[in-house]
Amino acid sequence: MKKIGIILTASALSIGMFSSAVSAASTVSVGGQPVNVVAQVNSTEKVVTKEDLLKKFRSAFPGFFDFVNASDFHMSSYDYPEREETNYQMSFNKLQNGKDTYGNISFYGEDLEVESFSYEPIRTPDSLFPAKVSKEEAKKVATDFVKKFLKAGNYKLNEENNDYFYYSKQILTSPISYSFSFNRMKDDVAIADQLVTVTVLGNGEIVNFYNSAITKSPTFDDVKKVKDQKDAFEKIKENLTARLQYQVNTNYETGKNDVKLVYVPDVLSVSAVTGEWFNGKDFLAEQPTKMEYEKVTNSALPVRQNGMTKEEAKKAAEKLLQVKSDKVKLSIQSVEEVKNSYGQEVISIQYMYNYANGGSGSSLEFDKKTGELLQYHNVQNSMMIELNGTKEEVAPISKEEAIAQAVKYLKELVPSYLHEYAMPLEDSYVDDARGNYYLNFPRIVNGVMVSGDQISVSIYKDGSLENLSVSRPQIEEWPTLDKVISLKEVEDTLSKALSLKMSYMKGNQKKENSHYDLIYSPLFNETAFNVLDANSGKWINQYNIEVTPEVSHATAAEELNYLIKAKVLTVNDPKTFNGDAAVSKGEAIKIMMNSLTYIYETNIRESESMKQSFTNINSKHASYQAVERAVEAGILKTDQKTFDVNNPVTKEELAVWYIRALGLEQAAIQKNIFKNEFTDGKKVTEANIGYVILANSLGLVKAEKNHFNPKKEITYADLAVSSIRLAHEISNKGRDFRYSY
Repeated sequence: MKKIGIILTASALSIGMFSSAVSAASTVSVGGQPVNVVAQVNSTEKVVTKEDLLKKFRSAFPGFFDFVNASDFHMSSYDYPEREETNYQMSFNKLQNGKDTYGNISFYGEDLEVESFSYEPIRTPDSLFPAKVSKEEAKKVATDFVKKFLKAGNYKLNEENNDYFYYSKQILTSPISYSFSFNRMKDDVAIADQLVTVTVLGNGEIVNFYNSAITKSPTFDDVKKVKDQKDAFEKIKENLTARLQYQVNTNYETGKNDVKLVYVPDVLSVSAVTGEWFNGKDFLAEQPTKMEYEKVTNSALPVRQNGMTKEEAKKAAEKLLQVKSDKVKLSIQSVEEVKNSYGQEVISIQYMYNYANGGSGSSLEFDKKTGELLQYHNVQNSMMIELNGTKEEVAPISKEEAIAQAVKYLKELVPSYLHEYAMPLEDSYVDDARGNYYLNFPRIVNGVMVSGDQISVSIYKDGSLENLSVSRPQIEEWPTLDKVISLKEVEDTLSKALSLKMSYMKGNQKKENSHYDLIYSPLFNETAFNVLDANSGKWINQYNIEVTPEVSHATAAEELNYLIKAKVLTVNDPKTFNGDAAVSKGEAIKIMMNSLTYIYETNIRESESMKQSFTNINSKHASYQAVERAVEAGILKTDQKTFDVNNPVTKEELAVWYIRALGLEQAAIQKNIFKNEFTDGKKVTEANIGYVILANSLGLVKAEKNHFNPKKEITYADLAVSSIRLAHEISNKGRDFRYSY
């Protein structure tokens, strides 16, 4: 057999290896011919067709989705009994140049206004890192888009919080995207609830648009009647105070909890016209007196039961979920012992309500130790409305009655926690359209309220339980109160940082309210989200927004810093980080899998069916999820009992991983078709010759002057550069790795 050089390489060898599933056409057809889908909510409403919606969209946004025909769209409509409008959606899934593209458009109101559109186009190399378009260039693209297509209003770019990483992980095979928000303006004042968001890909293509629904026939305070800002400033400054609060920030990628003791500014906004206090809902003549915390129960109640078995959990679920209808049958799908994201041992139950034309389902969780309910969502009300076509009208209960009902349910379902939680405060609210109450019972520790630890309960207007959720992070040690700075010092700091922002805001959020009031709102260091560290007095962002470190390197600084920002690579101390240090196999496989798929440590829910591919990598090992995900993807083989996590990964080993990730292993193992012309070719393990030649030909792991150096230890810089090359190759081939759960 004649040996060939690897000129044919990836493009030839990968034919047929990367075909992706295409969903069935979304159009309805009879006899092979597309049938126009129409929507009509009742006989008095006009009939809306796909053609109507597409005409409206193309009139508003000419040039977008021109490659999609009406027959490519699937149309749906939805409304709720408590709403007066029908919303429409059109979506498509279409092959373009042999690759899948997806899109969605939503419309609202009688005039079928475009509320949003989103688009997942064919990925192009210039949309990945390093992107063709910079953030500043993308900002201009978004601004020009708003000016061109939203001519009915005046919009201004909101310079805050426009970060394209959203402070979360970014896999390298996904395009870089930049999101920008714009405030609708009235008399050069921002309308708080009128926002437009635009997302621009790294290649300059606009892929997402959202326009918040505009209030019908709104009225506005007269900007000419605004009082002097100095008066409002002095009023707020004189009443400035703060309250102590524990803030629990959970890193959902690592599962770790960060607890801070902070001072939260505690002062209301002010009407810019009347000077009255404004609490976000109502106007008040005086600042309200501070509410004292009232415990739900003064002493601990007995646990619901001492320990719960899976059989007991199933019976408890069947009792809780029973439905009075012969049209519906309850089916318990699974009962499993797991650990939830807070590390609690729970019994998780998946269930379905089955009926003639479909089904509805959800899940619930019981605390294994106490048998108490931790998570529950009632799907029965909406399900019965869907089945019966109507809902039974009942007089809504009052807020006080809703709170009493919630306490009753908690004492029955979650008794043993209640002495640590307080009655709902001002953050509870009512959904006036549905008549439902949403109540939060915050935890109290050392007499201080905890943000991020609460029992949330929602009550239907008939008094029945809609939702129950116990968010209780496992905190080993709470910061003590003995070193907090004085309230006087806090108030002085707040005064120095205070500024005001005027905007149009709705007072009462009821649907019939269409008036916008001019409001002065306090800012501290030009943001509404700052709080003070109670020990140091330093300002911190209460959402714990992370500032990623930057490292330096002679040749790969840009690539390394991109991996750090995308949370593919973790660097604790940029000053001591050495990009030329060798990477261990355990660290390398973590970086590789983080670059290709979303893996979060909190996704480990320890259960009876957990797999362990290597004897030395159990579920508590730092590399466990990455290793198991790599095994699942065929990147790592399990022909050895252990995985050597500590030794450095070599160029040859990395080449093997990369070729497997590309799905080219079947080609690589045909070693006799490859011509090994490396000057050090004999140093390559014979079984890996195909992998190495392919990886070099594709530019993933390169030889230098035809010298491959297969046993060379890979550095962090090497890995960063090659990871980005691999991401481009995988994206180009249309290969994808699913999310890891």
